[in-house]
Amino acid sequence: MTTIDWDAAADSFDEEPDHGLLDPVVRSAWARRMEAWLPAARSAVLDLGCGTGSLSLLVAGQGHRVTAVDRSPRMVEQARAKLAGTGTEVLVGDAGHPPVGRQRFDVILARHMVWLLPDPEAALRHWFSLLRPGGRLILIEGVWNGTGLSAARLTALLAEHTERVHHEPLSGDPLLWGKEVDDERYALVARAEPPLRHREVVDVHLILRRGPDVLLARRSGTGYADGLLHAPSGHTEDGEDVRAAMIREAAEEIGVELDPDELRVALVMQHRGPGGNPRIGWFFEASYDPARPPRNAEPDKCSELDWFPLDALPDDMPAYCRAGLDGYRAEQRFLIHWHEDADSVAYAPREVRRAVPLPVAAAPTGRLHHVELRVPDLVEAEAEWGWLLGRLGHVPYQRWAQGRSWRRGDGYVVVEESPGPTNGPHDGPPPGAGRLAFHVGDRAQLDTLVARAPDHGWRLRAPDCHVYAENAGPRVVRLANTAGHEVELVAP
Repeated sequence: MTTIDWDAAADSFDEEPDHGLLDPVVRSAWARRMEAWLPAARSAVLDLGCGTGSLSLLVAGQGHRVTAVDRSPRMVEQARAKLAGTGTEVLVGDAGHPPVGRQRFDVILARHMVWLLPDPEAALRHWFSLLRPGGRLILIEGVWNGTGLSAARLTALLAEHTERVHHEPLSGDPLLWGKEVDDERYALVARAEPPLRHREVVDVHLILRRGPDVLLARRSGTGYADGLLHAPSGHTEDGEDVRAAMIREAAEEIGVELDPDELRVALVMQHRGPGGNPRIGWFFEASYDPARPPRNAEPDKCSELDWFPLDALPDDMPAYCRAGLDGYRAEQRFLIHWHEDADSVAYAPREVRRAVPLPVAAAPTGRLHHVELRVPDLVEAEAEWGWLLGRLGHVPYQRWAQGRSWRRGDGYVVVEESPGPTNGPHDGPPPGAGRLAFHVGDRAQLDTLVARAPDHGWRLRAPDCHVYAENAGPRVVRLANTAGHEVELVAP
């Protein structure tokens, strides 16, 4: 690791081309970001449009071998003085076609550079030719007062070369800029993995269950969705079936040797990332075995491995993985999850839901299709029913002015506002109390629901209305909400 004398280096900084990195707080914020984007192992990095070498200095200080290029001889002179003793080579040349000959790099870095190039398509094509297989292209760009390059446009330019593009918004971090900003600033980390033609990548995902919890791993150092929680996953290799791929990936990532008979198909989903190509995802379910506890077998790609409640998943997940687990909870078997190019990779609770469940063969005669409940207050009903149905595995389905619905599998529940009886020929019935009965997986989950229900508008009915005692038979609990609707929860 190279030791940097920041005080000495700061004396030679030129503020205008230095991107604000004179400020130690700003410099530290950028150092943390660069550490997350760059590989953990010592790598060859090409810094294009390096200016006075401030980012090169950060990268070299993290132990990487840096080659820096700028077209201005004056900038190059300052960069060489600043980077003296770090082993960095600083060259005069055009960022669009840097003078590096046949050298190949693990990382190419360009900050606020692509939008200035006269032919960005040609430059990106050449930059990818300079990357080793699996290498990373780190592009820091933005739009300022209508000038610059949007993330959507740059992602579209990258689609010709790779489907692995991680989008990281930067506007919301004032430490990077020394102030609050409200324009578009972002980083794209693209992997040198050309998109396949006339075929789709098949990936596999493990839903490892420990009772109500599921195992998630926080990605790190992969160049895609880093910092987000994801199910243990990977993709099939040539000649490998999906079950064999899942067994291999589980062993490689979490050190668990699964038997083929332990895997159950939970969900199949076709998905597309922002600006990427479609993929087919197979989600497999398996049960936790205390004799084979999972461990972080790939610390260079995973910074955290932990259990999370399936009915209260964290938001910091890739959107398509979160959609897959939500679909699994709702007993959906086939999904399409199609990102728009401007979407972020990460799940955003308030954004449009991209998951579309696909219908399967018709349900057997007599199976519940849907239930409609007439309510006097839609806002109140949405809060109460939304909480309870969400805990029971339903996901939001439809939304209109007078109603809401939640779906699980091929059935759904509707609440629709009906303030009172009317004389219109097409008006629905007035509000009325009804009762629904739901299965609950086990008594521990039932206890949790009963304990939390009063905080969400549900009250426990009188003791003679339910059976809530330790006995050999099923445990049945009856709840009522503000509007008078009753629900029975039945645990085995």
